[in-house]
Amino acid sequence: MSGLSLQGCAQPKPERLGAPIEGYSHTSAAINRFSVNGNGGPNIGPYGGGGKQNCCAPMPVKWHSGLTVVVEWEKDTDPYAYVNWPPLGTDGYRAAYKLHAAKYTHHRAVVPVARYERLGVVNVHFLPCNQVAVTAGLMMPGTPNYPYKFPQKMEDPATCPTS
Repeated sequence: MSGLSLQGCAQPKPERLGAPIEGYSHTSAAINRFSVNGNGGPNIGPYGGGGKQNCCAPMPVKWHSGLTVVVEWEKDTDPYAYVNWPPLGTDGYRAAYKLHAAKYTHHRAVVPVARYERLGVVNVHFLPCNQVAVTAGLMMPGTPNYPYKFPQKMEDPATCPTS
């Protein structure tokens, strides 16, 4: 009898869980910051990423058709410009940084999430022409069943398609 009464106390399985956020830049640009549905991801160097996660993007436990996320990011297309700046801490450095930061670009995209069987890490891939691809499963880049096979280094084409 007591077993029957405990069944009514069982917690329902959650429909959404917080998934860690990780990013990958496949271009020569640095991603200074980005977010998935308003939740921040780590900064990413040119042709870099992975291994550094921020918490968390609420995601459905089960993937469903039409699942999308909003990705917003700030991009620095000349991340090594500082090597030619005056010494750190000087007024000249601060002025050079201010001029440089004014050239950062800001982007926003509604991105489909690749099908997943089990929720895992939200992986955001930043691609040439301000394109973005997102996964949220247990597979990690470079594994055989990962849905995307992007090379780590991709070059921007001479002209990007307009959409």
